[in-house]
Amino acid sequence: MAAARSIVKTNERPGTRAQVRYVRMSASKARVVLDLIRGKHVGEASQILAFSERLVATVIMKCLRSAVANAEHNDDIPAEELYVSACYADEGPTLKRYRPRARGRAGRIHKQTCHITIVVSRYDEDDLDELRRRAEERGSSQASSSSADRRRRVARSRAADTEASEPEDTVEETAEDTDTEADTASPAAGADAAADIPAATEVADEGVAEEAPEDSTDDVPEDATSSDEERSDDGAAESEETT
Repeated sequence: MAAARSIVKTNERPGTRAQVRYVRMSASKARVVLDLIRGKHVGEASQILAFSERLVATVIMKCLRSAVANAEHNDDIPAEELYVSACYADEGPTLKRYRPRARGRAGRIHKQTCHITIVVSRYDEDDLDELRRRAEERGSSQASSSSADRRRRVARSRAADTEASEPEDTVEETAEDTDTEADTASPAAGADAAADIPAATEVADEGVAEEAPEDSTDDVPEDATSSDEERSDDGAAESEETT
């Protein structure tokens, strides 16, 4: 004969609970969101509710925060060791409203309500050890990945700096090369110029000597000078006779 299973009623489950009553929404809509956070860690459940697009997620978030606060202040359990052990939505009273219809009839409107309950409990010691180990591994992996990312960023920035500074370095190198070439060439050029100065002066002196004209008296013949003297004497005698 099979052993009878111990049935635990919903309102007798161990843990710290919080309840929101008379929520103006149907229980079926609330259960869709409650199924997403059942059995999750409190932090993970909060993230799921924060990114949920359903309107009832806001009410469930408030209920979850209330349950966590009750566990911290009433049972002295830190929030890091809590998980959603149970969550459910019970149907509440239905508000009946009517809308007038044709031929004097009335259309019935049922506005449903629900009661949302969330129970949070503390993890077992084995589960807590596993959670701590996973958190340490995740933190170490994140730290290693962050350090690797930082090294890559530093390498990229250094490469960009070197690429930006390469044209300036080449210009400076070319300027330095031209300066060094000028410095090395200037002594030889000065020596050549100094050696060429006497030769140039000698060439100039020779040209002046060649171009200098000789005295005109040397080239004039003696007969021409004597004829000129005789003509001057004849002219003087004629002037005396006329007077």
